[in-house]
Amino acid sequence: MRRYGKHTDEDDIRSRPNRKGNRPRTHIRPKHEDAAEGMVLTVDRGRLTCLVEGRVVMAMKARELGRKAAVVGDRVALVGDLSGKKDTLARIVRIEDRTSVLRRTADDDDPYERVVVANADQLAIVTALADPEPRPRLIDRCLVAAYDGGLEPLLVMTKSDLAPPDKLLELYGALDIPYVVTSREELETGDAADRVREELDGKITAFVGHSGVGKTTLVNALVPVERRRLTGHVNAVTGRGRHTTTSALVLPLPDGAGWVVDTPGVRSFGLAHIDPSRVIHAFPDLEPGTEGCPRACSHDEPDCALDAWVAEGHADPARLYSLRRLLATRERTEGD
Repeated sequence: MRRYGKHTDEDDIRSRPNRKGNRPRTHIRPKHEDAAEGMVLTVDRGRLTCLVEGRVVMAMKARELGRKAAVVGDRVALVGDLSGKKDTLARIVRIEDRTSVLRRTADDDDPYERVVVANADQLAIVTALADPEPRPRLIDRCLVAAYDGGLEPLLVMTKSDLAPPDKLLELYGALDIPYVVTSREELETGDAADRVREELDGKITAFVGHSGVGKTTLVNALVPVERRRLTGHVNAVTGRGRHTTTSALVLPLPDGAGWVVDTPGVRSFGLAHIDPSRVIHAFPDLEPGTEGCPRACSHDEPDCALDAWVAEGHADPARLYSLRRLLATRERTEGD
């Protein structure tokens, strides 16, 4: 049965309306060249708090980004209502390339990696010298993640009034890691914050450490009062701290001197995503010696060329020991 006559024209043709009432889908994506630049300060259940031209703006990820997620520290492009007023919402339409990425997995068997923070310059590894006891294996794992992600490490040792730092300093001396030693009294007087702040000047620094080491207390001493977060205590029975920081948050240092990123306390730091071959890049005095190594060398086997490289005096034996200890940390538990 003919629906139209012999002499139909375009006015006689009825197009079927879109049942969903929206525009036809297209693969052409807008460029958003006029989008404003911003930085992600924190992420909470799909809502992202961003800093845009000095204003705090709530935003959500645009559908066109697909599964690509924005994380704390990301530089992003936003459109929509950028006034920062209550009940307004902008859209993140682009995530800029990252200069560094700190990643971790839940454990060494977990294939799913989690990006903790993007674009940080430095990783401050906070450890208490006592109450709770230091965990060198966890420190090693944080160092491996920092080297792999392109962050410079900084070792911050707290509670020096309870134990001396000599043992830890000896363990990490060959790595030439900058460090700061603080006590609880110095935190109260502000002296500790002043010395730590010198290492943070002009940088974005992510703070990481297991619960109870005083990480958030130290961060609170660094930032203005109105930005401070809740702190917890160490359980006298288990020797473990209580998680008071549940999400990463970027906080400004006074006078525009830099940024700190307070991250949730960790009890494990999985390295399933780490390629061990990239760790050697953090040892420029040893890296040239790997040219004679067999393919896929683990740098801890009989044919490794690094033994001869060190024996010839090109590098300190303590540096090779440190490298091998870090490479082996994936095979150990953090409680060792």
